[in-house]
Amino acid sequence: MAQQAVPSASPATPAARPAPLPLRVPVREILPWAVLAAVLGVVLIYFVGAEQGATSLFGGTWVHEFTHDGRHLLGFPCH
Repeated sequence: MAQQAVPSASPATPAARPAPLPLRVPVREILPWAVLAAVLGVVLIYFVGAEQGATSLFGGTWVHEFTHDGRHLLGFPCH
């Protein structure tokens, strides 16, 4: 008799795979870093977008000049 090129699957039940366990996110470990990132992001957006004129925290124009190119890159008007 001729042999088959691809052996046929046995009619036995397929091997049962264990159900994947859900990934647990440790919120208590992530929360301080998330708060720090949010605060730094808000401070960065303030300095790039609003540190001039009436809302200025520092006198002079050095912060404006330091963040000038970033303002244009992010679409904030400054002139």
